[in-house]
Amino acid sequence: MNRFIKIIDWYIIKKYLGTFLFTCAIFTVVIVIFDVSEKLDDFLKRNAPLSEIIFEYYAGFVPFYLNFLWPLINFIAVIFFTAKMADQTEIVPILSGGVSFKRFLWPYFLSSFILFSISLFANLLVIPHTNKLMIRFENIYIKPANNESKSETHMQIDKNTLVFIKNFDNVQKVGYTFILEKFKGDELVEKMMADRIVWDSVKSKWSIENYTVREIKGLKETMTSGLKKDTTLDMRPVDFVVYDNIYSAMATSELDNRIEKEKIRGTGVMQLLQLEKYKRYVNPLAAFVLTLMGVSLSSRKVRGGIGLPLGIGIFLSFTYILFIQFSTMFSLKGGLPPLVAVFIPNILFGALGVYLMIKAPK
Repeated sequence: MNRFIKIIDWYIIKKYLGTFLFTCAIFTVVIVIFDVSEKLDDFLKRNAPLSEIIFEYYAGFVPFYLNFLWPLINFIAVIFFTAKMADQTEIVPILSGGVSFKRFLWPYFLSSFILFSISLFANLLVIPHTNKLMIRFENIYIKPANNESKSETHMQIDKNTLVFIKNFDNVQKVGYTFILEKFKGDELVEKMMADRIVWDSVKSKWSIENYTVREIKGLKETMTSGLKKDTTLDMRPVDFVVYDNIYSAMATSELDNRIEKEKIRGTGVMQLLQLEKYKRYVNPLAAFVLTLMGVSLSSRKVRGGIGLPLGIGIFLSFTYILFIQFSTMFSLKGGLPPLVAVFIPNILFGALGVYLMIKAPK
């Protein structure tokens, strides 16, 4: 390892990661202080326990916003210490000593790889769990929903079975006006109608109440009815949850399973599911893109110190975050494929980074 990582490399890696951690700490303190001042009335009004505020809400809130602001924090950290090195004339001797600019970037990209790995691990395994804690707390103490029901739900639970529920109460786990239709090809062979369908959490089954079943066999039809019967259907109460950010709180394996089911069901949330999945894998690439931009932008010594490159860096990082939000909206509202939407910011800013690298002092 020492053959490939020199003393100056270790110096840059320590500066990079140290500045990044320090910037994360500053952002954490700032966002928590602002959030406490905004949410304090909600905490007091609904008597939120201090232990839940700390170990549920802020245990989810801090990772969520650090993950969201990761590009900004990374960019600021790179520009801050690189511009400081340039201002103190530390970079000029390195490049004048025969080190190419690409070789100079080597420790930066080693550090970026470390941050990329941490971000990818957090996106896939940690953030969904902490989001679940935060969302649960918010729905109880901060913004409890006035209407815990979902209306007019159409769902295809397998290739031959369609379901309609007029209204589903997520508190009681009860659906009203339930219709189930089974087809053989294009031909309807069975139709069940019921007043209510109730989720039995003990048996993990649905209980259908006041039902009528119409069976069709060619020209022959039969009708049966009953007060109650248990049945197993490939749907769960979570399929009718109405609060925001539910998909960000799903484990990656659960998200994959939901996407496979959505291909059959067609309930209209495929874009949201795919965007959430692809973001978890693609967004960590920002560590490489923004590092390239940051080093190329701030490695030149400029009159006035580090203020100018730092200001430009903050502007570009906010622009990057805005591009992420715009591409997401274009995917949800404009039909842009989710995979394309999540790659667009990295492609555009990656190209800008390459241009800045070409123009950087050698």
